[in-house]
Amino acid sequence: MATRDELNSLFQSYLDACNAHDFSRMQSFYAPTISINDVPMDAAAVTVQFEPIVTGFPDWRWEVKHLVIDGNYLCLHYQVAGTHRGVYHEVEPTGRQITIAQFTLYHVEDGKFTDVWDLADMDEVLRQIAA
Repeated sequence: MATRDELNSLFQSYLDACNAHDFSRMQSFYAPTISINDVPMDAAAVTVQFEPIVTGFPDWRWEVKHLVIDGNYLCLHYQVAGTHRGVYHEVEPTGRQITIAQFTLYHVEDGKFTDVWDLADMDEVLRQIAA
């Protein structure tokens, strides 16, 4: 089992890759087959899911509000924010700044994320850009 410091370091490196929108680096943190909300996926398919959000919000950024480490699990509460500067879900850029909460639980084995359970209110993103 990884130590708390090792898991914290792993996560901080992953967060840096996420906030840089470095998809290939992000993928390097995933097991070859990773379960997202209990659905097995190829690691490459996971990073593709981020493309529409960073196209619509080029400054999309995750800020950690709370991090809890329990064994090989990391539980995160994020504040996520970005400015709507590109098309997102067929909505033309509005220039509006949005902010949502996100909660994610990661399971780590052999230094890779093997399971992720994620809850982010993406409908709230659409509400905020339509406001």
